[in-house]
Amino acid sequence: AALAAVVANIVGTGVFTTLGLQVQETTDGFALLALWAVGGFIALAGALTYGELSAAIHGSGGEYRFLGRIYHPALGAVAGWVSIGAGFAAPVALAAMALGRYAGPLIGVSPQTLGIVAILAATGVHLLAPAIGGRVQVVVTTLKVLLIVAFIVVGLGHGPRTTLSFAPHASSWGAIASGPFALSLIFVSYAYSGFNAASYFQAEVVDAERNVPRALVTGTLIVIVLYVALNWVFLRTTPIADLAGQVEVGAIVAGHVLGDSGGRVMSGLIALLLVSTISAMTLAGPRVIEAMAEDIPPLRALAQRTRTGSPSRAVLLQGALALAFVLTDSFVGVLTYAGFTLTLSTVLAVAGVIVLRRREPALPRPYHVWGYPWTPLFFAGFSLWTLLIVMRDRPLEAMGGAVTLGIAALLTWLVGESER
Repeated sequence: AALAAVVANIVGTGVFTTLGLQVQETTDGFALLALWAVGGFIALAGALTYGELSAAIHGSGGEYRFLGRIYHPALGAVAGWVSIGAGFAAPVALAAMALGRYAGPLIGVSPQTLGIVAILAATGVHLLAPAIGGRVQVVVTTLKVLLIVAFIVVGLGHGPRTTLSFAPHASSWGAIASGPFALSLIFVSYAYSGFNAASYFQAEVVDAERNVPRALVTGTLIVIVLYVALNWVFLRTTPIADLAGQVEVGAIVAGHVLGDSGGRVMSGLIALLLVSTISAMTLAGPRVIEAMAEDIPPLRALAQRTRTGSPSRAVLLQGALALAFVLTDSFVGVLTYAGFTLTLSTVLAVAGVIVLRRREPALPRPYHVWGYPWTPLFFAGFSLWTLLIVMRDRPLEAMGGAVTLGIAALLTWLVGESER
């Protein structure tokens, strides 16, 4: 279940939507595939590092738990508030908006309305029957992976339909070193952002010290292979001009490969499986809220569970925030904002593994990050580069991230920090 949650949290909105944004900035075939490979290695470095943090620092909550222990409880609380908004509510909204773009035209419902219905449905399932939600998560995630594999196989069965070259040449390296590449890397990093999913509910994982690191690393490796192969199929079968600026990338490619009827069927399948992403985020996110509520007395009411075992008020809070993001009706804006804001927290967490080793060398660590200290430094270096590019080229979204931090700090000041 932990592995399924990791794969489901990663695979979803990003891989089916962001290529159309990337080709607006970069048109070199090698650089476009390099985006997904580099983004995957960054995510793998993060997963390896989070594996050590999860094995050393017990309890659910992700960055809330890690930063509070490594740096200061107040910083952990700020990270917790950021996770609630940018880490889970915004991704739920993005998946719902993407679902609406794919399925809305098929059934004659506006994308925004369909997105709202999807959030309400997922909230209801995890509110009333969380055990069923967990079992459904495993099944739907399996179907999602099988769909991607089938898409890759079908795409490979068709000869190349574009003249795009994937061999590196002199201009490829310039494209990789450019600002547009770094900006596109924010979109790709968002597509990989669920690599740390199991750390948010590790208190509910059996033998967590062993299984959480395995789920994080194995899940990320699976997704890297799927992402690179899938985007190669996208680019070799569909002209860049048809993809540029489009959100429903999967439907456009399916139309080229399978025809109009095949494109409609694929749109429906992708929309259905985006429900898995919404469900996965609705499963993991409220556990952060619950973890904070258990530690901070004024929030204690949010930790209340129903007879079915659901953290009901936490689920409702996240659902309400996700609906607010959907009502903005700005996919690219929410995507850039979420990618930028999340990177701020993950950089601090990954750097924290170095701080923790120096401060508490005797702390039991059943799992050690491979390639220390270069692995966390690799993650931090690339992440800081993309943050600086977003601040330069997309100042509005960067300002949104700064405002989120300010609100999180204000909430921390108002309700306090962890007493543990």
